[in-house]
Amino acid sequence: MEGTREVLSGVPARWWHALPDGRIQCDLCPRDCKLHDGQRAACFVRANQGGQMILTTYGRSSGFCIDPIEKKPLNHFYPGSSVLSFGTAGCNLACKFCQNWDISKSREMDTLMDEASPQAIAQAAKRYGAQSVAFTYNDPVIFAEYAMDTADACHALGIKTVAVTAGFMHLGPAREFYAKMDAANIDLKAFTDDFYFKLCGGHLQPVLDLIAMVHHETDCWIELTTLLIPGENDSDSEIKRLAEWCFKELGPDVPLHFSAFHPDFKMLDRPATPPATLQRARRIALDAGLHYVYTGNVHDRAGDSTYCPGCGKAVIERDWYEILSYSLDDTGHCKHCGTAIAGRFGHFGHAFGARRIPVRIAAM
Repeated sequence: MEGTREVLSGVPARWWHALPDGRIQCDLCPRDCKLHDGQRAACFVRANQGGQMILTTYGRSSGFCIDPIEKKPLNHFYPGSSVLSFGTAGCNLACKFCQNWDISKSREMDTLMDEASPQAIAQAAKRYGAQSVAFTYNDPVIFAEYAMDTADACHALGIKTVAVTAGFMHLGPAREFYAKMDAANIDLKAFTDDFYFKLCGGHLQPVLDLIAMVHHETDCWIELTTLLIPGENDSDSEIKRLAEWCFKELGPDVPLHFSAFHPDFKMLDRPATPPATLQRARRIALDAGLHYVYTGNVHDRAGDSTYCPGCGKAVIERDWYEILSYSLDDTGHCKHCGTAIAGRFGHFGHAFGARRIPVRIAAM
């Protein structure tokens, strides 16, 4: 926690309570930060201002882009559609391998961010033809109030919402948060608490509890991503245990993405993940009974594509974020054999493609 007593600005935040010693405790995530007046929480964006919790980044963003939905990554949520993506600053984990560290670890962005109200974001998504808005780049857990208000504004205009998150959140606020999300990609960073503690400053069990809750108690579509780091979480035994947990707790139809690490932030001494490691992990997870397992951050058309669990044929062939062929009807059934593919589908006209389009949004 930051110990400086600075003059802070922001909007009232939720999920906190006062302590007998005059501090307040944040109840949003398992860090349970306890703050004196003027202190910021570990995430840097939630703070004690005069005995009240405030969110300092409400209405401000690190930037906006139109992306393909597959980049989140979400392969079973309206494939080929475009999504308006944005984030803020800060994070409630401390991953040494963070690949968005310039945003998530920023301490200078409070005065540099673009301003945009929830209504302006929703209207921009409509204007640009984006089917959804994604809260991403940094973890939307820490700007939950802003994300939830934006979700309400999006839903009023028929725009869907997506959370890209590490899932390190208490279940009480998570139930409220995911009730407003149409889809989420949740990082399952490893399958040992030692990894979470040493490399992320967190713990595994709260993430597992949250994933299970979202899957079983909400209508939010989820997909999982595991970034495989050589020598840390890429052993056959750990991958097998992770995949077996997914099968037992979530069933065979929740997609699992294995993504390639590249040296970044505080782990510059590690090599990039070989494509063969991702392909090995994919085979292990498929052998564990999962129907939809993908590889990411590498060129692997087989690992990018979606296969029907009924007939085994490719129903969505992909190359990176490009869709090469699409063999599902509007309700998500295989055109070859009629098997229902798990996910959220609609009419497929043409894919947005691999473009990334930076956009500006007028403040409101």
